[in-house]
Amino acid sequence: MPGPEDWWRGAVVYQIYPRSFMDGNGDGIGDLQGIIEKLDYLNDGTPESLGVDAIWISPIYPSPMFDFGHDISDYESIDPVFGDLELFERLLEEAHARGIRIIMDLVINHTSHRHPWFEESRASRQSDKRDWYIWRDPKNGKEPNNWLAFFGGNAWEYDEATGQFYYHAFLPEQPDLNWRNPEVEKAVFDMVRFWLDLGVDGFRLDVVNLYFKSEQLTDNPTRYLHVGRAFDRQLHLHDRNQPEMHPLLKRFRQLVDSYPGRTSVGEVTLQRGEDGAVPARFQGDDDELHLTFNFAFFFSSWSTERFRSVIQHWEEMLQGDSWPTYTLSNHDYERHISRFATRSEHETIARAKVAAVMLLTLRGTPFLYYGEEIGMREQRVPRKRIVDPVGIRYWPLHPGRDGCRIPMAWTAGDHGGFSTADPWLPEYARRQQENVETARADSDSLFTLYRKLIWLRKATPALVDGEMELIEDSPPGVLAYRRRLGPVSILVALNFERHTVRMPLDPRDRGRVIFRIVSGTETQEVLELGPHQALLVQAGGGSEG
Repeated sequence: MPGPEDWWRGAVVYQIYPRSFMDGNGDGIGDLQGIIEKLDYLNDGTPESLGVDAIWISPIYPSPMFDFGHDISDYESIDPVFGDLELFERLLEEAHARGIRIIMDLVINHTSHRHPWFEESRASRQSDKRDWYIWRDPKNGKEPNNWLAFFGGNAWEYDEATGQFYYHAFLPEQPDLNWRNPEVEKAVFDMVRFWLDLGVDGFRLDVVNLYFKSEQLTDNPTRYLHVGRAFDRQLHLHDRNQPEMHPLLKRFRQLVDSYPGRTSVGEVTLQRGEDGAVPARFQGDDDELHLTFNFAFFFSSWSTERFRSVIQHWEEMLQGDSWPTYTLSNHDYERHISRFATRSEHETIARAKVAAVMLLTLRGTPFLYYGEEIGMREQRVPRKRIVDPVGIRYWPLHPGRDGCRIPMAWTAGDHGGFSTADPWLPEYARRQQENVETARADSDSLFTLYRKLIWLRKATPALVDGEMELIEDSPPGVLAYRRRLGPVSILVALNFERHTVRMPLDPRDRGRVIFRIVSGTETQEVLELGPHQALLVQAGGGSEG
């Protein structure tokens, strides 16, 4: 099993969107006190809790909140809406006492336009920090090149006072740092040391493949796709994935590794047509980032063949001892239970259970998104309540990301038990059906499945450290693979179909069922997998779970 220095290989990580997890002071916005109050729910050391090993907290630094914390104005403090540094240190202490690690969100591709660095940079062309950001003269009276911003419009903002444009990959209020300036790297690395010295266990690096841009600012070519956004009709060759990223990440890895037991995970943004080969590059030969996210599952239909293809390709792309990650939902995408939903409520929940078993038994580190363990759905937010800049700019073409950020449903009562005040986004409309209190009391709930499987995973080294072998000749509609460690082999068989499937049982897989969804039958020769059935069969020891 992984030790203290590489704990992240065996961890189940739970993402908290702090504004929406739990409100501890009654102002309608989630905060650090709310997280502290729910630590026992996450892991109190007993199998009655969810059992996660780490929490990744989306940005909580001071921010004017144009992009809800992804526009940081002070890297070494906590925004008052969430608490303060003293409360954060208490969170660290309380979490560590329960064996829960804390992963901070690190947004260092850009800052807020109200960060003192940018205010000084903007003050004049002669500013000592002018070159900390990407400033350029107009080209023929227009923008320096054709690059577009992810949130819409041109990626260059003209500054009347100094007569130059600055570059922003996202909002104009989020100017990009110039990572070609060594002073920027030194300032950011000093800030990283601040948090490591405080005791944080790792960082999630936002849009990590965007830090460097083409030094020549070469125009991006246009590609002819039938998509709605002009941004997606550009081939982003020159504003991301530059070769200078790799030496930087090696230096970053050396810094993090100088603090034993710390980790890093990178968000690698993909454009249409890209796959797991891109994030794999940013782990290098296990000498750059410890982990990277592969978001291919976010774009997968409910298809055995599609999931198998993603898994196989991801495993093939990772080099050396690089370790995979898997995730089904996060704060930027539609929740997966809604993506995989059908008109049948029973089938929707059944699919969510199969997906959960897959997520928690693959080789790699699983990341859960708050609320997925109780089956929280994507929720439509009325236009007048939309606060996400994506939704504001692209509605109705894109409703924005508010729908996956709805406050957590702890109870069926007012505001879902999230707050005593009106929440910052509409409360969860399905809280009567999906809430923590109800789910914990139901032995057949999605929460119960997550909880039991997470604790089984902790007790089963083969599910953490074991090698993985995809079974290519499994019946149509069945995703099957083995996890093997020493003499122990665990067969994972997942039926994605609505009908029963018979799967011949290899002699080496004959053992005892240690986990199942619903009833099924098995003999020494064959598994009979009912609709949306999942089985874990262990050969080489163990007991029924």
